[in-house]
Amino acid sequence: MKLRLATCALMITAAFAATGANAQDKKALAFVVNGASDFWKLAEAGVKKAQEELPNYDLQFKYPEQAAAAVQQRLMDDLVAAGVSAVMVSAVDPKSSTDALNKVGAQVPLFTTDSDAPDTNRIAYIGSSNTDAGKQAGEIALKALPDGGKCIGFVGLPGADNARERIEGMKSVIAGSKVELVDVRGDDIDMTRAKRNVEDALAANPDIDCMVGFYSYNPPRIYEVLKESGKLGEITIVAFDEDPITLGGVKEGTIAATVVQQPYEWGYQGMKLMAKYLEGDKSMVPDNKLVIVPTKIIDKANVDAFEAELKARIGG
Repeated sequence: MKLRLATCALMITAAFAATGANAQDKKALAFVVNGASDFWKLAEAGVKKAQEELPNYDLQFKYPEQAAAAVQQRLMDDLVAAGVSAVMVSAVDPKSSTDALNKVGAQVPLFTTDSDAPDTNRIAYIGSSNTDAGKQAGEIALKALPDGGKCIGFVGLPGADNARERIEGMKSVIAGSKVELVDVRGDDIDMTRAKRNVEDALAANPDIDCMVGFYSYNPPRIYEVLKESGKLGEITIVAFDEDPITLGGVKEGTIAATVVQQPYEWGYQGMKLMAKYLEGDKSMVPDNKLVIVPTKIIDKANVDAFEAELKARIGG
C-alpha cells in the first residue's frame, strides 16, 4: 500500500511538473494600458478572443497601479524581467518616456496602441488615427452648432499623442468657422478631478455653448455635471468612445454624437500581430509601421445597432 501511495504521489508530482513546464514553454505577450478605465474592457475582450486562437502563447492584459509614466515603466520592466516575449503599450507620456520605452524595445519587440510613440524603437503602432478621430469630432460640432459657439474640452493626459492629435484634428476642422475650442483641461485619468474640471469650467463660463470629452470617461462626467446643474440639453456635448452613459445620452439626444474607436480590434489584431512577428512573419507590419483601425461617428440613427454589437463582443 505504501509503495502504491508513493507511486501515485510521484505520478502527481510529475504531472504538475509537466504542466508547469508547458506553461513556461509558452511565450508571453503583454498588453499594457495607460490607466484604469472601463474603456479597456473591449480591448481585454479582444485579447481573450486572440488567446483562443493562440493556444501556444500566454496572453496577459495589464493595468498600471496609476496613470503615471514611471509606474507604467516599472510594470513593463517587471514584465521583461519575468520573461515576457513582447509588449504592446498605450504610453502614458511618450514624449518624456522615449529613453525608457527604448530600453524595453531593446530587450523585447515593442508595439504601441492607442497612444503612439513614433520617436522610439517600437516595431509598429496599431490603433486609431487620432487626428482623423479629432476631425470627426470637429464635424459633429459644426453640425450641432450651425450658428457657431465656444467649446471647452476635457482630456486625461494632455501630453499623450492620442490627446494632442485629437485636439489638433478638431481644431483643423473648425478653423475659420464660428465654432471655437477655447480651452482644454487635463485630469491625469483621475475621475474625481475629471468631474471637478467640468464643474469649475461651467462655473467660470456659464454661457459656454459646447463641451467636448476627448477620453472615454470625460463625456459621462460632463453629462453628470450638466444634469446636476440643470444644463443638460442646453449645452452641446461632443463625445468620444462608448461608455454606457455616453451611448444613453446619444439615444436621448442630450449628446450630439460620439466618435468611437475599435479597441476590441487593437487587442485581437495586436496579439496576433505580435505572435506572427515573433514567429518571423513581418508581413503584417506595413512600411510606415502604422496599422490603422478606423474610427466612426455614432449618432441617434445608428446607436442601437452599435450597442448590440458591443454587447455581443463583451458577452452582454
